[in-house]
This record gives sequence, C-alpha cells and structure tokens, in this order.
Amino acid sequence: MMWDGKKSTAFKCFYDAIDIVEEKNQDEEKTALEIWKEALTNVMPHVEVRSRRVGGATFQIPNPIRPDRKISTAMKWLILFARKRNEKSMANKLAAEILAAAKEEGAAVKKRVDTHKMAEANKAFSHFRF
Repeated sequence: MMWDGKKSTAFKCFYDAIDIVEEKNQDEEKTALEIWKEALTNVMPHVEVRSRRVGGATFQIPNPIRPDRKISTAMKWLILFARKRNEKSMANKLAAEILAAAKEEGAAVKKRVDTHKMAEANKAFSHFRF
C-alpha cells in the first residue's frame, strides 16, 4: 500500500477503507469484507502475456497465471488505480476503487479486461510457450 511507510499506517488506511465501504454499502446482506473479496475476484486476471523472442521477432505469448500471482497482481492493480483517483485521502480512494471493482467497473477491472483481450488477440502464438 505504501512505498516507504510504516506498516501500522498502511493497516490503518486499509481498515479505514473497509469502514468506508461498510458505510457506503447499499447491499445490506453483504459485509465489507465480502465486498472486498468480490472486488479482488473481479480484478484477478486469469491469463497474462509474456514477451518471448523467437527467431528475430518478439511475440506476446499468453500464459496462465499461478493462483498466488493472481491475488498479488489484483491487489497491486487495486492499489495502483486507487492512488490515481481524485478523492481526499488514500482510505477514501481505496474504498471507492473497491466499491467500483465489486460492481465490475473502475480502472482496475478495465486493466483486467485489457489484459484478457491482449491474451485473446495473441492466442495464435500460444504454441511458442513451453
């Protein structure tokens, strides 16, 4: 969450964001933690493209992603696009990005869709994978 910060500050920021999600939650049967998990699932990519040199050309080859990398990539994207938002504090930014991702909108979900489109477009080169 922070580049060079205190871990306790990062924890406080995250828990404040979860509290804000709880306040803004319209869906009464879901808790804030369930919304967070849903947002993380909506942002998780299933395939990614990796560059590989074959002959003289560089190809973008689609590869499936390991489960632990899926989760870490999703978290990185949520934090990255939360930083770029225009709310007042990082907790508000993160809460807004979590709520947007839970509804399958927002920049982090768009990044996942773009990654999947790139992999789909380069599906013809998947035989170069080993």
